[in-house]
Amino acid sequence: MPIVERPMAAANAAAASFAALEAKLDYLDAADIDLVRRAYRFADTAHLGQMRHSGEPYITHPIAVAAQVAEWKLDPHALMAALLHDAMEDCGVTKADLVEQFGAPVAELVDGLTKLDKLQFSTREEGQAESFRKMLLAMARDVRVILVKLADRLHNMRTMGDMPRPKWGRISTETLDIYAPIAHRLGLNETYRELQDLAFRHLQPWRYSVLAKAVHKARQRRRDLIQKVQHDVTAALADAGLNAHIVGREKTLYSIYRKMDEKHLSFAQVNDLYGVRVILPNIISCYTALGMLHQLYKPVPGRFKDYIAIPKINGYQSLHTTLVGPASVNIEFQIRTEAMDLVAESGVAAHWLYKAGQRGEDKTSPEELGTRWLQSLLDIQNETRDATEFWEHIRVDLVPDEVYVFTPKGQILSLPQGATVVDFAYAIHSNVGDHAVGAKVNGEQVPLRSELANGDVIEIITAPVSTPNPAWLGFVRTGRARSKIRSHLKSLAQDESRELGEKLLAQALRAEGLGQPLGQQTADKPLWDKLLRFTGNRTREEMMTDIGLGKRSANMVAKRLVTLLAAEGVKPDALLLTHARYTAHENLSQGAVILDGAENISVKYATCCRPIPGDGVLGYLGRGEGLVVHTDECAVARRLQHKDAERFITVAWADEPVRAFEVGIVVTVVNGKGVLARVAAALAAAEADIIHLGMSEDGGQEALDLRFVITVRDRAHLDTVLRQLRRTQSVLRAVRTMPSH
Repeated sequence: MPIVERPMAAANAAAASFAALEAKLDYLDAADIDLVRRAYRFADTAHLGQMRHSGEPYITHPIAVAAQVAEWKLDPHALMAALLHDAMEDCGVTKADLVEQFGAPVAELVDGLTKLDKLQFSTREEGQAESFRKMLLAMARDVRVILVKLADRLHNMRTMGDMPRPKWGRISTETLDIYAPIAHRLGLNETYRELQDLAFRHLQPWRYSVLAKAVHKARQRRRDLIQKVQHDVTAALADAGLNAHIVGREKTLYSIYRKMDEKHLSFAQVNDLYGVRVILPNIISCYTALGMLHQLYKPVPGRFKDYIAIPKINGYQSLHTTLVGPASVNIEFQIRTEAMDLVAESGVAAHWLYKAGQRGEDKTSPEELGTRWLQSLLDIQNETRDATEFWEHIRVDLVPDEVYVFTPKGQILSLPQGATVVDFAYAIHSNVGDHAVGAKVNGEQVPLRSELANGDVIEIITAPVSTPNPAWLGFVRTGRARSKIRSHLKSLAQDESRELGEKLLAQALRAEGLGQPLGQQTADKPLWDKLLRFTGNRTREEMMTDIGLGKRSANMVAKRLVTLLAAEGVKPDALLLTHARYTAHENLSQGAVILDGAENISVKYATCCRPIPGDGVLGYLGRGEGLVVHTDECAVARRLQHKDAERFITVAWADEPVRAFEVGIVVTVVNGKGVLARVAAALAAAEADIIHLGMSEDGGQEALDLRFVITVRDRAHLDTVLRQLRRTQSVLRAVRTMPSH
């Protein structure tokens, strides 16, 4: 790498910045400091000639990131990665270069931090999602990756004013949506609060400025009040023999703004601007201090939380109570030990803070600092190969609000707010989730979609034959549950699509005069290889799945196979070919796909016409969506036939379908009391289950349309249901709904 001359002022600025960093490395020994200095020199040379928007040499940014990492007392490898984190992305340095210079551990850390800008993505969002997936998976393997990334983002946000104004919105939104929640999830509360405030400042500068002035004025007015509270609390705890360190703290501007926005409050109505933190030597002292404070000031009902007995998932522990202080001002108190305070502010970084000055590779267990979420990222990755889908799964987990629930044996689990019984089942084990059929919450039977509340005791009821229901995706809250369900459904869909593909190819081959599909014997392998090269598939199973999903045309594959066999001297069966041509016009033929309702995912029944046994039906092989069944009178199907006739295949009903089918009906009634109950009773008497009900919004009309989706066995059953409805009091008309022509 060539070295060029640069202005003396820039060189001095970089040297001064590194000197400031070196002053923070007193927790490292001389050999480790030399390693960090080597990384600095390499980065300084790599970034030579590059400048920041502020006009400073670019190297001042990596040094500032390393300085933040040093505040957390991270090890030399993390400090070196902080100095080198932009070298691969911006300077053409390769991972191999870093391995050669600094070893594999540092190179892996830097690689985890490097965005994938050099690859071509179809959209900016896809590239961003892939970058996050890479960063988060590296972080799951080594949490130092995200600590350096957060330090990088923190410095960028602190210097945002030097960046072009158009970038403020995107970077600040990304910080609020992604980096601040990750910092919170990992327990870095100080970083979390600063990132939120900096993002708020650049997203909404005017509101930030107005709120900052209002808080400053309120601080001037209430300074005496807070000093009095601190004095009273110190005296009360000293009288009880408790050696407490008391710190006043102020709500951040962003948290004040969010509270005003969510609860539609004015600034004057936000009465918990201030809080007091009480730090004590041990846990017993914390509970004693809580009792003393409740004697000193009246507690606000429902505002006490014990995070010492039940820690948050990120390791946070503290007692929270809100008390009515002097002048009837609500003040939140946080009571904790020194060790808890360290974890509360620094989260996973507390591991290195605890170990500062110690040597060795000793690591705190993930459970101790609440980083189990990091490990769950690897589980989700195993089921999700698509970057955007992976990001969608884990994004729902980046939420601060949690509920704490119990297994029947008393084990505590932390889940996001709004989590359901199914989320709980998958949090226990994927097998429990896959086979869940019911649940009891606090001893009472509840639906699987029931949301959980703090303190619930949940027992999951399983059955070996049960499998995940696609409808669960509509209400599950955790990324783990969502990815497990989708993975199972994809696997199921592939198996069913492969079977459907086999049927479709057999049907197409009969039409070409071939009675038997190509076998899998060794002698047939050369033909299979040629056929797979033609379709672009890797295996026979993959080709059959693609045919079942509509990605490949069974007719095209059959014609190609006939051509290949003809080259081998195999001719079509003339009798079979003649028979296929004579029966081609018939609805039912030997090659028809039989519908019995057990097809699950590979076959879908169109919601536009909702076919039921007894209807004439058509099968449309949609691209990538499998077989979609329409009635032969459906206007949508007719339009598709006109445009895409070759994608329609023969389908027929089984003699005895194995389940009921959904159908839409409209019931016109005379509006009055009890009419809906009478209609529902008539449907129940006719053995039709109600799946969905809708009605016209103008309830003042004399006649009202009730739109139902019900389940029936077949057309004969539907006719019985409609007759029963027409005989019901107040019913004017009852008909099946069909798409208009």
